[in-house]
Amino acid sequence: MPLMRSEKDRLIEHYQQSMAAAPHAFLVDYKGITVNQDVDLRARIREVGGSYEVVKNRLALRAIDGKALAQLKDQFVGPTAVAYADDPVALAKVLTGFAKEVPKLELKGGVVEGATIAAEQIKDIAMLPSREELIAKLLFLLQSPITRFVRGLAAIPQQLVVVLDQIAKQREAAGGQ
Repeated sequence: MPLMRSEKDRLIEHYQQSMAAAPHAFLVDYKGITVNQDVDLRARIREVGGSYEVVKNRLALRAIDGKALAQLKDQFVGPTAVAYADDPVALAKVLTGFAKEVPKLELKGGVVEGATIAAEQIKDIAMLPSREELIAKLLFLLQSPITRFVRGLAAIPQQLVVVLDQIAKQREAAGGQ
């Protein structure tokens, strides 16, 4: 049953507000996956704060006109879904992990920070450390010099006590003879 004009306009507006405005998005060919697998994929994407939408190609192309996703207009062929999130690494990890489990899911390409990436590069992005891991490493690196400095400062009084103790022992040994 064909969509009414009002329904098409509503879908275009929805696509513009959601996926076309997303800073990071990946296109997926979902042909051949079951409904249960699709539900599972959606749940995994939601866990990382993302969204997954099966789109109507012509309407999606109208919605993304002039946006970063427009660079991928050649990829909007056949069954197409768009996965988007604020964290591209977490989203790429979910998609590549799911594609390993369900080989019928095919990654088409994507946009990260306005730059077009190929399907193979999504796998490279998935191998990057997560945002939380990077923050933890940064905090460790920032904390390390401060910790060494504090330990160095704490060592000075400790060494002074050791030196004074040795002087006292020498005086006792000299005075006791």
